[in-house]
Amino acid sequence: MDFNKLLEKDFIFLDGAMGTMLQASGLKLGGIPEELNITSPELVTGIHKAYINAGSDIVYANTFGANRYKLSHSRYSVKEIIQSAVANAKKACEGTEALVALDIGPIGQLLEPTGSLSFDEAYDIFKEQIEAGKNADIIVFETMTDLLEVKAGILACKENFPKPVICTMTFEENLRTFTGCSVSAMALTLTALGADAIGINCSLGPKEFAPVIDEMLKWTDIPLVVKPNAGLPDPLTNLYNVDAEEFSIYMKQLAEKGVKFLGGCCGTTPDYIRETVKALENIRYSRPLNDIPAAVCSASCTVEVNQPRIIGERINPTGKKLFKQALINNDIDYILNQAVEQIHAGADILDVNVGLPDIDEKAMMIRTIKALQGITDTPLQIDSTIPAVLEAALRVYSGKPIVNSVNGEEESLENVLPLVKKYGACVVGLTLDKNGIPKKAEERFAIAEKIRNRAVEIGIPQKDVFIDCLTLTASAEQEGVMETLKALRMVKEKLGLKTVLGVSNISFGLPNRELINHNFLTMALSYGLDLPIINPNVASMTGAVRSYKLLANIDKNASEFISNYGASKPVQPAPSADKKN
Repeated sequence: MDFNKLLEKDFIFLDGAMGTMLQASGLKLGGIPEELNITSPELVTGIHKAYINAGSDIVYANTFGANRYKLSHSRYSVKEIIQSAVANAKKACEGTEALVALDIGPIGQLLEPTGSLSFDEAYDIFKEQIEAGKNADIIVFETMTDLLEVKAGILACKENFPKPVICTMTFEENLRTFTGCSVSAMALTLTALGADAIGINCSLGPKEFAPVIDEMLKWTDIPLVVKPNAGLPDPLTNLYNVDAEEFSIYMKQLAEKGVKFLGGCCGTTPDYIRETVKALENIRYSRPLNDIPAAVCSASCTVEVNQPRIIGERINPTGKKLFKQALINNDIDYILNQAVEQIHAGADILDVNVGLPDIDEKAMMIRTIKALQGITDTPLQIDSTIPAVLEAALRVYSGKPIVNSVNGEEESLENVLPLVKKYGACVVGLTLDKNGIPKKAEERFAIAEKIRNRAVEIGIPQKDVFIDCLTLTASAEQEGVMETLKALRMVKEKLGLKTVLGVSNISFGLPNRELINHNFLTMALSYGLDLPIINPNVASMTGAVRSYKLLANIDKNASEFISNYGASKPVQPAPSADKKN
């Protein structure tokens, strides 16, 4: 049976703990459990068989810690251990329809910027494991806490030995991992990267998994996975406090919420799997049909595009002498200060453009993305006209960013959209092509539709395509102002896409630019603008967005407005017209 055929089942049962079983068989504390694949293959194979006999459809090879870092003191190589482990699991599956998963756990070192391990080093470690385990049917990444580490693993798999990928991370009761990754960020990012199933394992018992699954269901439509512990261990006896029967009751509740893959982690045994299979005998799989929202995220902050959100424009050298000099001087602190100022002023997302002819844009973009991720959790919009720069930034970004941009030219569509798909990003589509920016709204709409169609054709969800109908300067193209707004409204109403607009270009060459920018922004918001690209440090611009949300009944009870501007004193009624002083 292959993975796609397996998905036709109502529920797919995974195995339980390997370490618990090995310890029960005499594994000494501090020993390397993966070495048993070579020194005691019958023991490992016997455990796999016990889980298959209990009802497991997928067994995890005994490879959880089989990476070059954790095996640095082993007498066996990564390749020797993983190949033996997969062979043992395959042997256990003979005569059954069970599949073998290559089990990959955390590397054991923190990635930059929290730690010292680079993305490329993590990628190479995972690649080595995946190459050694290429005879497995499925690749599993489990017990992960760092979203960027999981991303490195998924890319190592998809770029070298494409197989079905299951990813589970370890969440605490606050719905965050040890590194601060949120459930929404995990679900959005891993779904967009092409994982076949995602979920949670370890850290908690099955009862405590419920709120994590409830949250995850809001942000993904791919199959969900649970592998809870057998409750919590007693500190004196080291025994877990949830037995197999109680475990199965909670597992049934998780299945009824919409979980498809069910297994166990620390403290679970074949009895736990057997009871879970029994508990679901008469249950049919179903899950709520939620509309997954358009959203972008860092590893720890998700911004849903369900109302106007401000994209800060200040990390861009265009027209900024000091910024250009900072890039030339490799002054990353100047860039970081620009980010912090915009966030404090109200930016929800930061545009990042470091394009300058005098520098290595690719190297500077990578450095900037890493540095920004070290000081802020605000999601980023990666802005470059060079596909190689976009890819370099997308590779090291932890979360789901926006790519700025693609346009209607064939070269742009062919070079940019595949990157957006591969790295699971959103994308800004500019309504221009080889003939430039059309004067009429209908022509810009046609380009927007073309971009949308091409994106959807290669598997980019429509909700991840944002359209920029392009702002022309009112001083040179006064009649074009309303054409831009008309095109924006057409894109919203006819295509149902989110919209982006760089606002400040409208006033170029005119006096009192702030006044013009403010009023044009207000007009655009009334036409349906979702993502204004503005300078949030200008109080009148952020104020326009906040007051619009209040007046449009988006900011319920004026809570956001009041939190930013303070509660005003009640307005006194005007004196009556016939009252004399």
